[in-house]
Amino acid sequence: MKKLLALLAFVSLALAQSKEMRLFIWSEYIDPAIISAFEKQYGLKVRIELYESNEDMLAKLQAGGVSQYDVIVPGDYIIPTLVALKLVQPLDKSKLPNLKNLDPKFANPPFDPGNQYSAAYQWGMSGIMYRKDRVKTPPDSWAVIFDPKQSGSYVLMDSIREMMGAALRYLGYSINTRDPKQVQAAGKLLLEAKKSKRAVGFEGGVGAKNRLVAGSATYAVVYNGDAIKAASENPNVAFVVPKEGAALFLDNMAIPAKAPNPDAAHKFINFILDGKIGAQLSNYNRYATPNKAALPFINKADLKNPAIYPTESVKAKLEFVLDLGKDARLYDEVWTQVKSR
Repeated sequence: MKKLLALLAFVSLALAQSKEMRLFIWSEYIDPAIISAFEKQYGLKVRIELYESNEDMLAKLQAGGVSQYDVIVPGDYIIPTLVALKLVQPLDKSKLPNLKNLDPKFANPPFDPGNQYSAAYQWGMSGIMYRKDRVKTPPDSWAVIFDPKQSGSYVLMDSIREMMGAALRYLGYSINTRDPKQVQAAGKLLLEAKKSKRAVGFEGGVGAKNRLVAGSATYAVVYNGDAIKAASENPNVAFVVPKEGAALFLDNMAIPAKAPNPDAAHKFINFILDGKIGAQLSNYNRYATPNKAALPFINKADLKNPAIYPTESVKAKLEFVLDLGKDARLYDEVWTQVKSR
């Protein structure tokens, strides 16, 4: 009898999982209407859980999430780590006919050659969001964060590579430097910024944007899409890429190694890669699309907005955040010191 009950429980769980798709994603990063359309088309229920940084997502996967979620949305630099730790599974491209819609420059990324484990989701950049009603002239440099002679309160981004990258670029170094002295110098600068009386604190995800909109700071280090969405709702905020440069990111979709419903995961990824759905995603998120088939359906004003689709001169100042392998420990050690002191 016990064996029969156990079998029935297992069958019930399997049936429930086959009708469900579990998405682990950043806050405010997908149009709810897209989720509803996917559920209606495939008869699946989507359960969503949120995270605020790549590091939080990685920790959750290592703590058992690898068998709890079907789709995750990792940043570029974390994917080699996910692959090395065997936390993601290869994509079955026979189930992803819309993969062909990706712009060629996003179809063979250096962090995942041939898109073996991931498919591009959105791309964008970090920079400075500011209150137009509190500054006389728009900021053009990371100096508003790192120069102690400047005025105005600020919120720092709780993301190691973007925030360290800002400090490195301000010092004239590459976001991906492997030089210990340069990394340590950036850490020292960041620690001084954290301890400043102007500092409001660290915020992950959309937290910095929300605090600036609420009026608790004059500047915030944010992702451009968060700032653009806020600016459309509040005329007192704007976004700028500092003249020293900033981090360029490409977020992606991947499937955890022990996903409960990998078939549903492939359906979801292929759904997002549809041209019209891809445009709907970017029109909602206000981030740039890596989907070439989506471009004809993107809001014309967004296509012309340099804060979403930057000019070539701005692009030249942006750097992809790369996986640094064993040298990533340099950043981890410095970041730990910054956050703990």
